[in-house]
Amino acid sequence: MSSTFKYQAKDASGKTISGSMSAESQQEVVADLRRRALMPVQIKKSGGGSFLSMSLAGNKGAGKGRRKATKASARKGELEEFTRQLSTMLSAGIPMLEALEILADQAESPGFNYCLNKIVDDIRNGSDLSKAMEPHSKVFSDIYVSMIRAGEISGQIDVILNRLADYLEAAAKLRSEIKSAMTYPVVSLFLVIGIASFLLIGVVPSFGPIFESLDVELPALTVFTMDLAFFMRDYWYVIFGALGAVIYGLALYRKTEQGGYVFDVAFLRMPVFGPLFKKVCLSRFARTFSTLIKSGVPILGAMEIVSETAGNKVISRVVDEAKESVKQGDTLSEPFSRSSVFPGMVVKMMGIGERSGALDALLEKIAEFYDQQVEAEVKGLTSLIEPIMISVMGFIVGGIVLAVFLPIFKMQEALSK
Repeated sequence: MSSTFKYQAKDASGKTISGSMSAESQQEVVADLRRRALMPVQIKKSGGGSFLSMSLAGNKGAGKGRRKATKASARKGELEEFTRQLSTMLSAGIPMLEALEILADQAESPGFNYCLNKIVDDIRNGSDLSKAMEPHSKVFSDIYVSMIRAGEISGQIDVILNRLADYLEAAAKLRSEIKSAMTYPVVSLFLVIGIASFLLIGVVPSFGPIFESLDVELPALTVFTMDLAFFMRDYWYVIFGALGAVIYGLALYRKTEQGGYVFDVAFLRMPVFGPLFKKVCLSRFARTFSTLIKSGVPILGAMEIVSETAGNKVISRVVDEAKESVKQGDTLSEPFSRSSVFPGMVVKMMGIGERSGALDALLEKIAEFYDQQVEAEVKGLTSLIEPIMISVMGFIVGGIVLAVFLPIFKMQEALSK
């Protein structure tokens, strides 16, 4: 049975167009607008809520429900596998409830089994899948629930699940690459600090009485190293306590709005790693935005979710500013062009996609481009960081050893004369 839908969309010039049409579903409205090279902004069923509000309603009001669920969890890779299997089973014609029951029985981790059984119970009681997933935020993120809701509205839940599985797998691969890039320098840094602390606190002070018995003037490097070693030995608890307090204070500051923004700016400007972090953020932004638009979520709803899941407050602010500009009738690409975070190539491709009605496809191309960039840069960083960390470790440890042996060499020179 057809219903009347009111819509707002943008044409190739960025002009906002409003109108209404009869259709059987909101997805049909989206498809018709795209055939006319229009970008959906908001779709509203006469006498009902907008597609934008429907796609976000669960996220706005799920606070209490989500905090109650503490047992639900999923192991690494478990959600991706579940999403792919559920999509396949629904495509094969297996009813939703039966498919979820089968997957709940197959769940290996207790936390995921508990989560799926709760969802099965809620659906038996008449709940929608997206509504049943809302309380389990540790497993199902905002973007996951919003896309499931979009799939329920459009009647393409199996297609949406397949896109979600692709999205989750790509995101997991990106996280794995970043983890591999960061593991070596972090471990090496802790090793350098640990070895240097052990030598200065546990070894170097024992040479103090020996140096005092030598009738030679100690070199400046030895004097500095001995003073540092004795200070660390006597006040190690103050040093490590102050270091812990600073780290804790910075962690608290980062949780604030201003602190989080300052840290994210610093991450993007960091030497060596800054360009890598920027490419990761751009890839995540483009892939999330593309997946949401392709799934039928109108652009304003998609931008709100992208802002919340960007993982970087600098990008979140730009997306929020762009969302406000779109509401006022501006083009999507214009606000991004004013930001130094988004390269000209990204802004131009977004502009072309906006004018041609293929924004989702071009955003996906952007995500694939930056995924390749990240993969190449991770390999380059790994080969670059290894000699740097070895050199740093050799410089610090070698400096301590040299400081200890310099007086002995100096005494040998004096005796030989």
